[in-house]
Amino acid sequence: MKAGFVLKPKNTLSLKDTFLKIKSIFERKGIEVLIDSVSAKAIGLLGIEFEEMCKEADFLVALGGDGTLISLARRAYQYDKPILGINAGNLGFLTDINPENIEEFLDKFLKGEYRIDERMVMEIEHNQKKLYAFNDIVISKEIIASMISIKVDTNESFLNTYRGDGLIISTPTGSTAYNLSAGGPVVYPLTEGFILTPICPHSLTQRPLILPSNFELKIETKDFAKLIIDGQEIYNIKSPILVKKAKKPTKLIHRLERNYFEVLREKLKWGEAK
Repeated sequence: MKAGFVLKPKNTLSLKDTFLKIKSIFERKGIEVLIDSVSAKAIGLLGIEFEEMCKEADFLVALGGDGTLISLARRAYQYDKPILGINAGNLGFLTDINPENIEEFLDKFLKGEYRIDERMVMEIEHNQKKLYAFNDIVISKEIIASMISIKVDTNESFLNTYRGDGLIISTPTGSTAYNLSAGGPVVYPLTEGFILTPICPHSLTQRPLILPSNFELKIETKDFAKLIIDGQEIYNIKSPILVKKAKKPTKLIHRLERNYFEVLREKLKWGEAK
């Protein structure tokens, strides 16, 4: 069995000792460790090209925060490999295995005592290219001081024209990210649907909306705008973009004991049960 590692891109060198300890544990359990060349170079090691790693590995590992896992999920989407998140970041909504618990987890993993969650992914058609978003896409104005007008059509009919600072279209997984900060709802991550949340809308009647995942959305703006994917990739757009559910989900490896509502209570500081 082979595991392909990608490390957090910021302050990667600080993860060297952690990675080497985890690598030793993986190898002791009979799992060969691969590491992509960019991560390897940052900690003074040799690695292999990302595409080659994704092809060879049986599963992928994100060592970092949620952003590292999100980036890996998007970049490795076409390879259809399950992803394990080891939390070396701050939030940990998605990366729920801590480095100190990795040996205990691997013992259970090798016995088949784990689960795989399938998370919806969005496919975006832009300039005849297909892009993918695991968390969300944001259509925002190019000039801070101006307002943007965003027309949204579905495959059934015209939906709305949003006027304001922009529009977030989120997956259920991304509902606890920018969507939540902008006043959107928390949606259970294993459901499927699009969450449309306006950013600072010009009209108070513009509210978040959840649409079924079998809808296809056509997004148009009159002026130049920015398309931001997962908060990590930015494109300038003028022509319409099409958004739909991607054909395959992303597969996340989790502990059997992981409870989403416990995660919400911990991360969002919700009240304890009485």
